[in-house]
Amino acid sequence: MKFLRLLLLLVFVQSSAQQGGMWIPSLLKGMNESEMKNLGMKITTEQIYSINKSSIKDGVPQFDNKCTAEVISDKGLILTNHHCGFDAIQNHSSVEHDYITDGFWAYKMEDELLNKGMVVTFVVRIDDITTKVLEGTSSLTEVEKQKKIQENIALLTKTLPKDTWQENLIKTFYYGNQYLNFVIETYKDIRLVGAPPSSIGKFGDVTDNWVWPRHTGDFSLFRIYADKNNLPAEYSTENVPYKPKYYFPISIKGLKENDFTMVLGYPGTTQEYLPSYAVEQIVNNIDPTKIELRDVTLKVQDGFMRKDNAIKIQYAAKNATIANAWKKWMGEIKGLKKANAIGAKQKFEREFQEKVLKLGKETEYGNLLSDFEKNYAEIKDYALAKAYWDETVIRNGEILSIAYKLYQLEKLYETKGEQAFNDRRNTLVNGWGEFYKDFNPEVDQKVFEQLITIYSKKYPKQFLPNSIENINAESLANEIFTKSQLVTFEKVKELLTGDVKAVIEKLNNDKAFQITKTIADSHIKNVAPKFDELNLKILATQRTYMKAILELFPNNRIFPDANSTLRVTYGKIKGYKPSDAVVYEPFTYLDGVMEKYIPGDYEYDVSKKLIDLYNKKDYGIYGVKGKMPLDFIATNHTTGGNSGSPALDSKGNLIGLNFDRVWEGTMSDIYYSPEICRNIMVDIRYVLFIIDKFAGAENLIKELKIISSEKKIKN
Repeated sequence: MKFLRLLLLLVFVQSSAQQGGMWIPSLLKGMNESEMKNLGMKITTEQIYSINKSSIKDGVPQFDNKCTAEVISDKGLILTNHHCGFDAIQNHSSVEHDYITDGFWAYKMEDELLNKGMVVTFVVRIDDITTKVLEGTSSLTEVEKQKKIQENIALLTKTLPKDTWQENLIKTFYYGNQYLNFVIETYKDIRLVGAPPSSIGKFGDVTDNWVWPRHTGDFSLFRIYADKNNLPAEYSTENVPYKPKYYFPISIKGLKENDFTMVLGYPGTTQEYLPSYAVEQIVNNIDPTKIELRDVTLKVQDGFMRKDNAIKIQYAAKNATIANAWKKWMGEIKGLKKANAIGAKQKFEREFQEKVLKLGKETEYGNLLSDFEKNYAEIKDYALAKAYWDETVIRNGEILSIAYKLYQLEKLYETKGEQAFNDRRNTLVNGWGEFYKDFNPEVDQKVFEQLITIYSKKYPKQFLPNSIENINAESLANEIFTKSQLVTFEKVKELLTGDVKAVIEKLNNDKAFQITKTIADSHIKNVAPKFDELNLKILATQRTYMKAILELFPNNRIFPDANSTLRVTYGKIKGYKPSDAVVYEPFTYLDGVMEKYIPGDYEYDVSKKLIDLYNKKDYGIYGVKGKMPLDFIATNHTTGGNSGSPALDSKGNLIGLNFDRVWEGTMSDIYYSPEICRNIMVDIRYVLFIIDKFAGAENLIKELKIISSEKKIKN
């Protein structure tokens, strides 16, 4: 019995150890392939990544520089998340044609909608070019080294081999200890094909975001168009549907707990190897600050959006973006505390220091942890000030962000002259039409009032301008929004009309510009330079720390942090226990939508057609025993940028698409734990059910290669 318990424990530990990580697809052979096979994968890594024949990586493009998509037909049809395509859905919407509320479906290709500026990017191949990037840097200072590296990257980007329509994209890994070149192809004619109503695609909206159990049908459909040679091209009526190198077969055979799953995509940013000092600041200082500022912003916007449908359309995408990170940071703090991440980091640091001493590496690595401690203590107030600045001026205060761009315009004139000023002015004016289309001064006035109150009270006092202390925020907001010319596009264009000196004079008489200039001058003079100086030291120490970890712990599972490049993660479908006496199953069903249904509610309304399909149990071939599968969770290690990523079964068939993580597991950007970290995916059967039975888009269903439980392919 003791032996059996030990064996079961060993199996559990090995299985857990095999999960987590965001791996480079060209480097899967060896340890990763063995782990994936042990977890249940039936295909080879050559089928995932190959440069000699079509492979899975050829069906997984980056979507619009921020998400992931998957190719699902031989006519260039791609699937991604509803929230990834939401900007496009919003841009095509109006009060008369409200695709946000009603959804959109193109029943023939001529009805598909063009999306100006949208791109889809494929990876052709990946090459290690570390030696070439670091050439000539060994004896340089840190500042000189970074300059030389950028010079080498600029040269290599131009000279490394590629076809004329392709690009070289060089990215750093392991904090500058490795450099890879991605040869990419970017398609620029992308058209909206289908999107469910928000009552499906955003069901639960902010309240359910980052939460399990989940019942959101978070998907949308687009199509890639190419020229007659199947190459990237700007929009043209002569373009034709893209013919992919690879597209995914779709399995509706069903899922069960402990099934193998794999996710490919473009995860944005993780910080898995931060020292404990950094994590402590994130938990206790940085995240709480950002949460507070976004909290007041969201409450103001939400109040207006619930009362006015036009404002709801204007602010839907912006509000969702702000809310996404806001709730994620709250879950991150909760998860890091629950997993005792700081304690785990400290334990590893003790092991690290012991190994440094044991192997006689004191000269190279002996001072790393003490350097971290010193530099993080010194940067603390500067980092806090930067968080207040970023969230107030750059992220949430719309009139402040416009004024700051004009402040930068003035500085550009002072440093580079009139021509640079005129070029930037033209760029700003040409680009602000879209911004002001979705800008409401009444909303932003109330946001400004809340933000500037917090800024004046909590921004580190030693850096705060005297004129900002003890302000009357309500009076200041009223003065700015009644007198500033930044409140409408027409007034901004008028403000920027004239010769340079006249424009500069008008700017400095504008109330919104004046307050922004006051806080910008102070921040840029007193905070930014010192923050950058200390941050450069920390990054240099982090690079050496990363090098030491790779060297001293060669048998550890050490994957590079996410950096918006193509990665593979794998795990198993599995429930979890978020807290005492609470256990979550890994699957949800349409029944849960009806349980949450609140007629007319902003987040939990349900369309009559979906209710009718539910009541009739009219699920077609997609239901199981009278139930309609909806979402599921697994132990795959994902982050922002993995939105829309394909979820694959052991044979590489599409079984769902990734769209979120559980709240307690959002800390996986900093510390992954297989016990509580889960990614959330919409079941492909629900996607097909909505396309087929809800939307009646048989034209799209006919494009797909669907593998049923009888192992027949339905076309």
